[in-house]
Amino acid sequence: MEIITFESKAYKELDNKITAIANYIFNHLDASKPDEDEIWVDSYEVCTFLKISDRTLQRLRAAGLVSYSDIKGHYFYKIKEIKRLLEERLIKRDRECINDLITNHQLYVKERRNLRKDK
Repeated sequence: MEIITFESKAYKELDNKITAIANYIFNHLDASKPDEDEIWVDSYEVCTFLKISDRTLQRLRAAGLVSYSDIKGHYFYKIKEIKRLLEERLIKRDRECINDLITNHQLYVKERRNLRKDK
């Protein structure tokens, strides 16, 4: 094993450069927003922000009225699919509900990203 030592000042400069690079990357990730319609949300988010029950969403899945992905028992939906449900009046909510869903999903993603940075 080889031990390398260097001055505290050099370490702080290196740390500052690494931090600057990380900040640059995270700021550019936030700046390049994905297409809103291609965002995936889970059942909990859909039910909460559209104010529907889990059973209603289950009925839509069973009837084949909504497309979804099932990953180990967790269901995920694309925003464009939720918008289609609203447009076809399969779910009777206004446009404000879908905007709340998108906004709160983005806040949730940022919160999760910050938790990962802290670890």
